[in-house]
Amino acid sequence: MIQVRNLAKHFQVGQHREGLLGSLRNLASRQYKTVRAVDNISFEVQKGELVGYLGPNGAGKSTTIKILSGLLTPTSGEVRINGLIPWQERERYVHTIGAVFGQRTTLWWDLPVIDSLKLLQHIYRIPGARFQKNLADFRALLELDPFLNTPVRALSLGQRMRADICAAMLHDPDILFLDEPTIGLD
Repeated sequence: MIQVRNLAKHFQVGQHREGLLGSLRNLASRQYKTVRAVDNISFEVQKGELVGYLGPNGAGKSTTIKILSGLLTPTSGEVRINGLIPWQERERYVHTIGAVFGQRTTLWWDLPVIDSLKLLQHIYRIPGARFQKNLADFRALLELDPFLNTPVRALSLGQRMRADICAAMLHDPDILFLDEPTIGLD
């Protein structure tokens, strides 16, 4: 279960002054403004529910997902996911979730996809038989075979996204967070 109460995340963003004199002033004394990326949201998601989190650019969707996945700490509010606080119990928590962020990869850039997946097998302590079964399932479902031995850096964005989806689901997570998972899919 996901429980979110009065969640907020505010960032301090430097303001830029115009012109040469403004640039010199920026060096001497920075001025900041507060950007409210997420402001006082509350919701619950029950086990088995499938939820889409929609909104315009800049609405705080990615920031919320990063908080839920434990990558960011909120400014205020409460989050409990299956009884855990994501950013406080990170090591235990990450074994229960999968996450795909369209702009980032969980794979190792210089390694072939298969080697990244084998590393994840060890990180998540996936037993050999379960790893082989899940890998076979995702190889077929996501059509990974043509690029399984290709370094991640050489993949198209669509291929990388398919490999990232496999990586996120390989350990049978309880919860899967998807942030722009279809970006560049071919």
